[in-house]
Amino acid sequence: RPIYNITLMNEYLRESGADKLSARGITGAAAEDIKNSAAEVRFLRAFNYWVMLDLFGKSTFITEADEVGTNLPREISKHDLYLYICRELDALLDENVSNGELTDARSAVYGRVDKGAAWALLARIKLNEITYMDLPDHRTEALDSAVLCAKKVIDAGYQLHNNYRELFMADNEKRTNEIIWAINCDGLRTQAYGNTTFFVHCAAGDDHDQFGVGGGWYGYRATKGLADKFTDLTGATDKRALFTTSSFGTSPSQIAISDIGNFSNGLHVNKYINIRSDGGAVSDVQRNFSDVDFPVFRLAEMFLIYAEATKLGGNGDAGLALQYINDLRTRAYGSSAGNITAGQLTTEFILDERARELYWEGHRRTDLIRYNLLTTGTYLWPWKGGVASGTDVDDKYNIFPIPAANRTANPNLTQNDGY
Repeated sequence: RPIYNITLMNEYLRESGADKLSARGITGAAAEDIKNSAAEVRFLRAFNYWVMLDLFGKSTFITEADEVGTNLPREISKHDLYLYICRELDALLDENVSNGELTDARSAVYGRVDKGAAWALLARIKLNEITYMDLPDHRTEALDSAVLCAKKVIDAGYQLHNNYRELFMADNEKRTNEIIWAINCDGLRTQAYGNTTFFVHCAAGDDHDQFGVGGGWYGYRATKGLADKFTDLTGATDKRALFTTSSFGTSPSQIAISDIGNFSNGLHVNKYINIRSDGGAVSDVQRNFSDVDFPVFRLAEMFLIYAEATKLGGNGDAGLALQYINDLRTRAYGSSAGNITAGQLTTEFILDERARELYWEGHRRTDLIRYNLLTTGTYLWPWKGGVASGTDVDDKYNIFPIPAANRTANPNLTQNDGY
């Protein structure tokens, strides 16, 4: 899907060039609007290439400058793809570039991207440079960049929303104070079984009314690994503990998962719910399709990136890093009861805090790879490696294999090591 997206984006960029617009007689304000929309498309292309980088460590590579013909796209290495994405984002944030630019942070129409999204993606990428460049240690320059970009987002006027639960409800489009960029989902206008329609249904069973849908898919659950990150699972202490209150309960024996094929086993996550915070009706009265928008970037992640990059050696302010973490915990606890001291702010604590704040938002795999914990025996969770107690696995699983169908269609693609 990312490659398909990139194909569409390249075509858009080809057709929105100044020569093409001029040939069609499109000038003035209309041409300027298209030029600036092209900057958004360049961001989206960089984002999709980042998805390929993160999941596969490589990609086929083609831009709008390449001639469309019979030649198959070449393969680009992890190293070169990382550098390309960084250059693209830097160019989009360069105010001296005249070929269209992103609008200022917090100025885009909801669901579209501006400089806030570009800073956020660059901050995320720079924090993970150690992974994407296969480095033995973090480079100070990358950490400094992660700190700088996260701070630019933080200083752009975003604010933490005072209610964590409402960030994942059916009317979360109201939370633009914290949500930097979301993939919009509407039960009438975007009917498909992906996006948050999947998240809501897959976590639900007979308790589907708690999720705001007409039926559950009896699918995804979390393991004891997530449960252990919280002091209690009721949400009474840390309000981010959004777990089901159904008859499944949260007993230790259930959470331990003795039978992975039994949906009643495991920790049932009730994070995304197709229910409006204002009590109003959702757009799909049948409740088959979700209204919950998926938050790709939130201010909370920028707080966590600033703190982690600072602790790893970036040029951030240690006091400010502690403040940002405690801001998240104050929201979570409703008071300063969960706040920590400077001595407690370690990279291990931040990694755990990322689990508590960002679970089910697509970060954990990347986070564990950054610390060499995804495949090794240093960090285990139930059923890691297919074993109830957890076990280490082959390091090849840090990235995914290249599907055979893609390699057949394009012989320029090579398989990842170990597959």
